[in-house]
Amino acid sequence: MTASFSKYLKIIVALAGLTLLSGCGINNIPTFEETAKAKWSQILNQYQRRADLIPNLIETVKGFAAHEKDVLTSVVEARAKATSVNLPKDILTNPDAFKAFQENQSAITGALSRLLVTVERYPDIKSNQNFLALQSQLEGTENRISVARRDYIEAVQKYNTELKTIPGRWWHDWMYPENAPMQTFTIEPETSEVPKVKFN
Repeated sequence: MTASFSKYLKIIVALAGLTLLSGCGINNIPTFEETAKAKWSQILNQYQRRADLIPNLIETVKGFAAHEKDVLTSVVEARAKATSVNLPKDILTNPDAFKAFQENQSAITGALSRLLVTVERYPDIKSNQNFLALQSQLEGTENRISVARRDYIEAVQKYNTELKTIPGRWWHDWMYPENAPMQTFTIEPETSEVPKVKFN
């Protein structure tokens, strides 16, 4: 009877210990990591959606403004560069790879902005139904990218904070030492510059 009671007592203590461990954040690091990775996948989906829209946009604009070759070429080249890069598996924890990815995507954003500014000079393009539909899809995609980036930044902040604060730091040292802080997006210097206004 005593051996049987001792056996049940050990099982109860083990179950109570597991319950306490699960309630004190032992699973937070992998949970937050998976959330951040899911948010990252959403960013990649939206960037791919934008890249898929660009060829149709270029073809539509080319029909009306073929002599704007430098602007059209810059968009095509930025897209080609961004889509030809193989992302390393450690991109989320590799500052150099993450920075290169961000720079490539910023190049597309900049090239598209220049293209849309150029289009303003051509009323025929602005009234073309194909262009209007593509422009609307592109604007929607840019909004989705913005939301996806915001969600990713928040998820990474939660994950990185867990790695640095107690008890998460203890769990990191003890159970998840291979987990590294994740990289996040930065604001490009040109987007934080105040536009210069000149009056004639």
